[in-house]
Amino acid sequence: MPRADDFTVRHIGSSPEQITAMLDQLGVASLDDLIEQTIPASIQSKNEFSLPRSLDENRLNKLSRQIAADNTAAISMIGLGYYGTVTPPVIRRNVMENPDWYTAYTPYQPEVSQARLEILITFQQMIMDLTGMELANASLLDEATAAAEAMLVARRVAKSKSSRFWVDQDCLPQTIAVVQTRAEPLGIEVVVGDTEDEIENGEYFAGLLQYPGASGQVREHAAVVAKLKSQGALVIMAADPLALTLLKPPGEMGADIAVGSTQRFGVPMGFGGPHAAYMATHEKYKRALPGRLIGATIDVNGNLAYRMALQTREQHIRRDKATSNICTSQVLLAIMATVYAMYHGPEGLTRIASGVNRLARALAQELKSLGFEIVHDQFFDTLLIRVAGQAKRIQDKAEQAGYNLRLVDDDHLGISLDETISREKIVGLLEVFAGTTAEQVSGTLFDIDLPQSIPDDLKRTSDFLIHPIFHRYRSETEFMRYLRKTASKDITLARAMIPLGSCTMKLNAASEMEPISNPLFAHIHPFAPAKHTKGYHRIINRLDSMLCEITGFDGFTFQPNAGSQGEYTGLLCIRAFHHAQGNAQRNVCLIPSSAHGTNPASAVMAGMKVVVVKCDQHGNIDLADFEEKAEQHADQLAATMVTYPSTHGVFEESIKEICDLVHANGGQVYMDGANMNAMVGICRPAEIGADVMHLNLHKTFAIPHGGGGPGMGPIGMKKHLLPFLPDHPVVRCNRGGSSPLGTVSAAPWGSPLILPISWAYMRLLGKHGLKRSTQVAILNANYIAHRLDPHYPVVYKGKSGRVAHECVINLAPIKEACGVTVEDVAKRLIDYGFHAPTMSWPVPDSLMIEPTESESKEEIDRFCDALILIRAEIREIEQGKATLENSLLTNAPHSYHLLVKDDWNAPYSRERAFFPTEAARHNKFWPPVGRVDNVYGDKNLVCSRPPMSDYA
Repeated sequence: MPRADDFTVRHIGSSPEQITAMLDQLGVASLDDLIEQTIPASIQSKNEFSLPRSLDENRLNKLSRQIAADNTAAISMIGLGYYGTVTPPVIRRNVMENPDWYTAYTPYQPEVSQARLEILITFQQMIMDLTGMELANASLLDEATAAAEAMLVARRVAKSKSSRFWVDQDCLPQTIAVVQTRAEPLGIEVVVGDTEDEIENGEYFAGLLQYPGASGQVREHAAVVAKLKSQGALVIMAADPLALTLLKPPGEMGADIAVGSTQRFGVPMGFGGPHAAYMATHEKYKRALPGRLIGATIDVNGNLAYRMALQTREQHIRRDKATSNICTSQVLLAIMATVYAMYHGPEGLTRIASGVNRLARALAQELKSLGFEIVHDQFFDTLLIRVAGQAKRIQDKAEQAGYNLRLVDDDHLGISLDETISREKIVGLLEVFAGTTAEQVSGTLFDIDLPQSIPDDLKRTSDFLIHPIFHRYRSETEFMRYLRKTASKDITLARAMIPLGSCTMKLNAASEMEPISNPLFAHIHPFAPAKHTKGYHRIINRLDSMLCEITGFDGFTFQPNAGSQGEYTGLLCIRAFHHAQGNAQRNVCLIPSSAHGTNPASAVMAGMKVVVVKCDQHGNIDLADFEEKAEQHADQLAATMVTYPSTHGVFEESIKEICDLVHANGGQVYMDGANMNAMVGICRPAEIGADVMHLNLHKTFAIPHGGGGPGMGPIGMKKHLLPFLPDHPVVRCNRGGSSPLGTVSAAPWGSPLILPISWAYMRLLGKHGLKRSTQVAILNANYIAHRLDPHYPVVYKGKSGRVAHECVINLAPIKEACGVTVEDVAKRLIDYGFHAPTMSWPVPDSLMIEPTESESKEEIDRFCDALILIRAEIREIEQGKATLENSLLTNAPHSYHLLVKDDWNAPYSRERAFFPTEAARHNKFWPPVGRVDNVYGDKNLVCSRPPMSDYA
């Protein structure tokens, strides 16, 4: 029996007695016996897992605070895209720390996602207003990757057919680096420069400008914009949204695409992330936008509803024809930034921006009086100061006084201000430069009429954030109620099981989440001195060690800030390895037809040619077809991408043979770690034959999905690939690798603020808890398969009749017999209080179900009972007792509007519609809308916030 204080008891949903009952139903004596039946003995690790024992929650939280204390939260004035900000407590408590927001899934089921969708369309409205553009997407991963995505959008839609891309050298260094990394495999030549002559003397398909520049300079850019457009090139502008409250927006300056980060809208720096980036453009480019676009539509009752628009753009549908591999985006952080703008309104944001700018002007004026030269006299919040060979000395002196400044070179320092910088802090900094006391330097510094730093022709004159939603909530009472009322529209883990196959919606324990609110984790700049970030590096190094032990790999990089970015980075490592071996011709990637859709998209982005391998009737990779194609492309074979256990939820017996075939033909094995939750503590991917693998920390290792991000996709690899780990232009992070592949994310370690969650997860569970979690995840999936198989055939099973951590049930015979679709079943599940499983993937007309180890037998039974009762409702249609056109399923979900409708004309009772089970009577989820009309929404595309009258 586990100890009373063993966190495993908290994490695993079922009691030992319930586990025994499920095993009995399966006719299995123990969890160990079930694993022996499920996982081939050949891939089970023979070596003991050397992992720490579990900690109880109190000791874990004490240790977390001790580690955080090794960080130094200095006054950060480094800038370069990262700024101190104040998260209003009402937002921190009601959004950032609220499981109703952070445990939500991606809004593929719009009827149970109206809260996230409503905020995300408001995010789009906010970005459109600030940038002066016609259309914005619903967030991206970070500013640097958004700029790289914009480069690819421009290449697709620009009139110019050039393969050259111009980048202003005053762009952020991490942005330049990511753009260069992304461009090289695709044959794009990046030219970094600072003169108009470079544009005039060469043809480009687009150019990238920073506004304000990394140096702080605010420039008009009119001549550069004109010259680029004269070539048929597009203009991309990376713009700071806080600055745009005072500056002329990119849309009014001729920009075609605007990108940037919303970090300083109330989202902590977190040593680099997670933060939501944005992209805005002209409406004519709507089908070229990467990521997600939220649109307004109506439901079947004519009520306003939201959904993800133009869903055929989703990359898992386009596969190797995809133009981006974006899968998750930083939804939780986009929500935080949006409600921050709602909290402050346009007047509050303008007040913050004006305050920052005034302090910058005051600092500039006083530094001039002390004899220092301010290089640019046009700026928003950042000063470039010439200090004549004294830069390092002054930076060190400032650090001793508690300030972190940016060292540009021996003669220049950069100083960036933000909303956390006060008059007192400015005075303290001036003491550093003047070498005098505060009384001597302060004077009338803040009272004098200061010179303007934004020229009149660059000042904003257009209104922004005019929608009433940005003016309505100034009382905290009303704002708190708005957040709570809105959150109640969604099904999240805080309400019910979310049984999504391949998505691993498990418990995100409060103890694991606590560190993200600790200021010593939250308020650290990613480019802070290493001696100020020792706590973060303790977490990162310990995570690296534990993940190496779990997977068998020799090292990890944490730079990829999403699973899709992990895929891309891993393939770049393989590509770099082949090039270093003199095998640049190796560019073929074998990918099974069942693979995640991001796999082929990532391969194409990494400059590889995708060759699809068939799957057999049992869902396994067709070994004969694989061998034939591996040998056919032996001279060009770069890699294979394989998900294990398979996307069909089976441990394929031939996995080692597949790995051997790839290696024998000169390739490398990339293993997709989406299903690692079925292997932790039992199998090591490196021992199976994988050379590189990404791990979804937001799946297997308990970082919450956040409504579609944050995610983390670190990659582990064997020793021969370690020299090719990504690096960073500002902070070295590849541990001395000889041939780094470049930079793949804006921050050196991706999104470090959420790494303590996975560290805490592993420390709380310990060696035995991690293994038991895997065993129970497999038990729960097999129990569901056992209960549902008589009603909905389970499509794929292993040799012993077992599934892995998920199962696929087939609804195709039902559709053929009576016309009921998988979507009908998914929507009817909402009436029972459940989010639907993954629909029609990887098999058409199927549901892929993954319960995870965190769900109790009681909740699993409630879910199975719901599906079994729905099968009985389908049978009524099959038997002619009900019509398909006016049935419980085709009318689902039944929104609350129908409850009080006078003309109830359905051939079934309201009771059956709204309260199909006793459980629904006691804990009813009321769908805020009926079935959403996607066709209407795409025909009448509206991606801005509708007027308030539409909510009446």
